[in-house]
Amino acid sequence: MNTKIEQKNAETWSIEGELILNCNCTVFCPCVVSLGAHPPTEGYCQAWLGVRIDKGKSGLTFLSGLNVAMLLDIPGKMERGNWTTALWIDDRATDEQFAKLEKIFTGASRGTTGLFKMLVGKYLGAERAPITFVTEGQKRTLSVGKFIQGSVEPIVGSREGEEVTVVNTQYWMGSEVVVAKASQGRVRAFGHVWNFEGRSAEICNIKWVGP
Repeated sequence: MNTKIEQKNAETWSIEGELILNCNCTVFCPCVVSLGAHPPTEGYCQAWLGVRIDKGKSGLTFLSGLNVAMLLDIPGKMERGNWTTALWIDDRATDEQFAKLEKIFTGASRGTTGLFKMLVGKYLGAERAPITFVTEGQKRTLSVGKFIQGSVEPIVGSREGEEVTVVNTQYWMGSEVVVAKASQGRVRAFGHVWNFEGRSAEICNIKWVGP
């Protein structure tokens, strides 16, 4: 199909909410400021993330109130691609909501998340799962069935009550990222068994749009 026709027929979508991510980097992820040009601290990236959708819509389908989680396994610099990913979509989602969220989080709907379509070499698929995203004070906890159990909290800065934040970036997730650390980060899914407790984490308000 002609690209211009595809763009004309593309469905408008938007998601606002919060994202948390925990990876195997020993210190704060270099990808935030290098935009993927600098290798992760271990030379490769393994990560899980969770998204709480406070406000969302794709076409005429509302997505507000749902949660999504993802597994990422990246063999080197993020910009070089060849990522492996898997998705979990809130088991409260209707079939229509499930389909729309899968398109967004695989990059098929283009826009902010379109990079997934360009960088992912192996997509393991999407599954329904009970997903909870709970905020207690500064602590965010994600539970994805029997697959992911994670908790992240902002690191402590010199000024009490003020988060350590990287601001004014061109990072695709969001321009402001709170530097955090995982108090729990266990993954057991698709043959991957990870434990990233004490490793790098991020908290980010998101406002994604497409196409």
